[in-house]
Amino acid sequence: MTLRPEPPHRHGEDERVGLLLVNLGTPTEPTPAALRRYLAEFLSDPRVVEIPRILWLPILYGIVLSARPAKSAAKYATIWTPEGSPLAVWSDRQAVGLSQALQARGHRVQVRVAMRYGEPSVARGLDALRAEGATRVLVLPLYPQYAGATTGSVADAVMKWTAGARRIPEFRFVNEYHDDAGYVGALAERVRTHWREHGQGEKLLLSFHGVPHRTLLLGDPYCCQCHKTARLLRERLELTPEQVVVTFQSRFGNAKWLEPYTEPTLRQLAADGVRRVDVMCPGFVSDCLETLEEINEEARHTFLACGGERFEYIPCLNDQGAWIEALASIAERHMAGWETRALPDAQETAQRRQRAAALGATI
Repeated sequence: MTLRPEPPHRHGEDERVGLLLVNLGTPTEPTPAALRRYLAEFLSDPRVVEIPRILWLPILYGIVLSARPAKSAAKYATIWTPEGSPLAVWSDRQAVGLSQALQARGHRVQVRVAMRYGEPSVARGLDALRAEGATRVLVLPLYPQYAGATTGSVADAVMKWTAGARRIPEFRFVNEYHDDAGYVGALAERVRTHWREHGQGEKLLLSFHGVPHRTLLLGDPYCCQCHKTARLLRERLELTPEQVVVTFQSRFGNAKWLEPYTEPTLRQLAADGVRRVDVMCPGFVSDCLETLEEINEEARHTFLACGGERFEYIPCLNDQGAWIEALASIAERHMAGWETRALPDAQETAQRRQRAAALGATI
């Protein structure tokens, strides 16, 4: 095995800390070709589709990747912005905001953004941090609730990168922050802001991304963490249990997934006479296809077509100030004990190296 080149080791050089902010990923453009590349990588991950490879890969390459790219490209086209994919745009802004927030708190941390699928890849982000001299790296996935298919897959990508590294950084991973006070507080602030501007609906529906039900039986904490986030948010907003509905979206395939499903629930609410529903997706911290198209377009259409009168979509946290500060606090806690304070200036660093050389230190 050939190891990747590393930055030259220099005796006496300060230890540096890097932070890799990881989101799910996005195609590079809303075209069938780009979607085929993206979906091939995404759906071939054994963490995402837990079906034996010998059974799944012929289905993926023979059926799914023949029909789905064009349909998905058409959906992406409805949400694409002049800056590109919303998920990529918001992830970049979150990385910039986090870097600035940490700097304002007196930390010197190099922040890079990466995508689990697509570009910039996890490997590319780690290469960049090592090239910048990072010897300690905090991996912070933008998934508040832990799932093997999301956070677990990020860890897989990091470990794969280490196989070709000569000097492996000291790693720390943020596995979950579903009950973090700053995260829940930012969600509550987002809801209150929306209500101040648009009034309050009869029901607040919290739609989380779905996963197969069997993952709960196999030990995945995702379902419980989603419900805890919802409960903490409800309590922060001082709502009754009857005012809040928790659902799961994005079901794929014929297997049973976490229930209740979002669209059937909206149909039932409309049938029960609920005139207005406010919908939020707490598990997504960046607006993306699943929130802007699946919820704000498809789910909206379902509710209104079934007799509902008003559907209010509450945006994701995106680059909201309270969320960026929450991210910074999460990062601070997980970097505790690492030297992240401002490095000595160039003159002091040079003097220290000179002293080391005078004492006969070798590289």
